[in-house]
Amino acid sequence: MNSVGIVAEYNPFHNGHEFQVQSAKKLSQSDIAIAVMSGNFLQRGEPALVNKWARTKMALQAGVDIVIELPYAYAVQNAEIFAYGSVLLLNAIGCKNICFGSESGDIEQFDETVQFINRNKEEYESNIRNNIKKGISYPSALSAAYKELKPGGETIDLTQPNNILGFHYMAAGKKINSRMLFHTVRRKNAEHHDEFLSGSSIASATSIRKSIHLHKDLQKIKEYVPEGTYIELLNYITQYGCFHSWELYWPFLQYKLLSMEKEELKDIYDVSEGLENRLIKAAKSANSFESFMKSVKTKRYTWTRLQRTCVHILTNTKKQMIHSLNRTPQYIRLLGMNEQGRTYISAIKKELQAPLISKISGFQNDMFLLDLKTTNIYALALPEPERSKLLQLEFAQPPILFGKK
Repeated sequence: MNSVGIVAEYNPFHNGHEFQVQSAKKLSQSDIAIAVMSGNFLQRGEPALVNKWARTKMALQAGVDIVIELPYAYAVQNAEIFAYGSVLLLNAIGCKNICFGSESGDIEQFDETVQFINRNKEEYESNIRNNIKKGISYPSALSAAYKELKPGGETIDLTQPNNILGFHYMAAGKKINSRMLFHTVRRKNAEHHDEFLSGSSIASATSIRKSIHLHKDLQKIKEYVPEGTYIELLNYITQYGCFHSWELYWPFLQYKLLSMEKEELKDIYDVSEGLENRLIKAAKSANSFESFMKSVKTKRYTWTRLQRTCVHILTNTKKQMIHSLNRTPQYIRLLGMNEQGRTYISAIKKELQAPLISKISGFQNDMFLLDLKTTNIYALALPEPERSKLLQLEFAQPPILFGKK
């Protein structure tokens, strides 16, 4: 069975995602679509709107055949590490292809860009260091360093968020000598960070989340998501009473910042260059997460980078903890599959490059224990008995079998 991998967060799954799944199968001529999906905390340093099990159901109902989890150690990271972990796992589960959305839509441009940077790697890395010294953010330094190489017309625009991720997916594939074939689908209509719903039936996940939090009315986003997503969101708000956002976690983050010593805070992953002083100062006066972030934000630190740092503080994830984790796939956490996905798993089970985890009892692994700890933190936003219900899912929920009666 031919398979195609998709890197996703599905926060939440929307019409654009459904288009990508259909296009990925068609472009790669695949029978199976496998999504490696971030868990409960995401690449932009945010808690997921709904938990990973609800998002798995959304994906399976809309054409994804298998959903596996991207561990926290890869998920809440910069684009390079996020992409590397995702490609590692898709390679480990036997994907023959990877398909990603991009502003470019031309896979040859991505290939040429990776080769171009590899040919000029020493100069490129020197340019990055020089730009960082100017006090700009790391993503801006990467973009500026790339432009300084004066790339030709066959390369991509590395100021665009999906192009950046696509570049890192391809770079990771070459780094691990993967035989996977890469494909890209041009994003339709909505841009990655668009904050407002558009007139078409496709909108960004950012605008959908913003509408949900602002209007508290799911009816306004109904035309932008598949029916399965809409129903899952209705079920979630009925079962748990809220959708997750940073504001729900702000009291916990503020407590952490005000109770930790500076030396403790310096040990947290992603806290560097005196940032601990700025974080503590802002926490003393802020009355919301948004006001805190506006106070901490600088030209050097992007909003996304700071949010990731805040997640690591909230979860007490220390530098040594991440640095000690092996950068190879240590397990494949299976979240859900349909009957076709089940057939695929049975066929390639003996060829997997890492243990397939469907039950967590008895499995001991540092990266996996970090996932469990962060799930406990994610559940803190909920009152009882909803908090216990969510935690029970982590320990008792087997992989979702969609379509089985």
